[in-house]
Amino acid sequence: MIETDIVIIGAGPVGLFTVFEAGLLKLRCHLIDSLPIPGGQLAEIYPKKPIYDIPGYPTINAGELVDRLMEQGGVFKPGFTLGESAVSLDETDDGKYIVTTNKGTQHKSPVVIIAGGLGVFEPRKPPIDNLEKFEDKGVEYIIRDPEFYRGKRVVVSGGGDSALDWTIYLIENKIVSELVLVHRRTSFRGHLDSVQKVMDMAGAGKINLITEAEVVGINPNAEGRVGSVVIKHATLGDIVKETDHFIPLFGLTPSLGPIANWGLELDKNAVKVDTFDYSTNRKGVYAVGDINTYPGKLKLILCGFHEGTLAVQSAFARIFPNKKNVLKYTTVNGVTGF
Repeated sequence: MIETDIVIIGAGPVGLFTVFEAGLLKLRCHLIDSLPIPGGQLAEIYPKKPIYDIPGYPTINAGELVDRLMEQGGVFKPGFTLGESAVSLDETDDGKYIVTTNKGTQHKSPVVIIAGGLGVFEPRKPPIDNLEKFEDKGVEYIIRDPEFYRGKRVVVSGGGDSALDWTIYLIENKIVSELVLVHRRTSFRGHLDSVQKVMDMAGAGKINLITEAEVVGINPNAEGRVGSVVIKHATLGDIVKETDHFIPLFGLTPSLGPIANWGLELDKNAVKVDTFDYSTNRKGVYAVGDINTYPGKLKLILCGFHEGTLAVQSAFARIFPNKKNVLKYTTVNGVTGF
């Protein structure tokens, strides 16, 4: 049994910053995340993507932001249970909570802060009969480490920001030996700047852009990995393209997962909270970041930082009902760990 002051479900940017704010109040935190590394979507989906709305940083890559948040909260020595999903939330006779993971790890605390982002993500997969046979054998739904594709031939499918951004990144940094971008339409859903960059790359012969087409089949090589893909074109028929990797970037479908069964008041796929302290209908349980909802909600990282800050102030009052919490500015007191 892991015991702490606050269990934080979700080790994304909002969860990591909440550690820092809790530490300023001398509250210990332990984070649970289904991913094997801290950082949430920033680390898992787009670590190289620039973010422009973090105060004090005109631009910062998602992965670098995670590193900075880990450094900032690290002084308070948070604990981590990574690679495990929180599946149950049970209240004890003494008014505390036990959070149990899918691997049976139990965590006990008087306060639980849910910072699970948009919840559990599943990739949207194209309707290819033998697709799952090639998962981890040349088919990937998320680009985690661009260097994994160094010198390889890659086919990317998709017309949104993820497909466009990774196409640009892999080409501009000269990582792949060959890149084919396949999209069902002639127009794209991504930012206009990204669309123009991709069009310019196609015009310069840096990528092979195939529109009005989709990947409909995968053929194995001698080792049973992806050897080629079959691209069905609207007018040219089937095109067989040899490749080392097929990366369909059609986005991720979020769901609350087990959290939906924890007795929390929900609104569609989000947890309803009181904006006074971002508490839920269960005393001692808070929800911050993209997973919560309230009138005027904006799904921005900086809003999640604000929500986590107010949640830990309320958490302090629950943990220490007889203590008065006087706001102390870090400019006066500095930051000292435990």
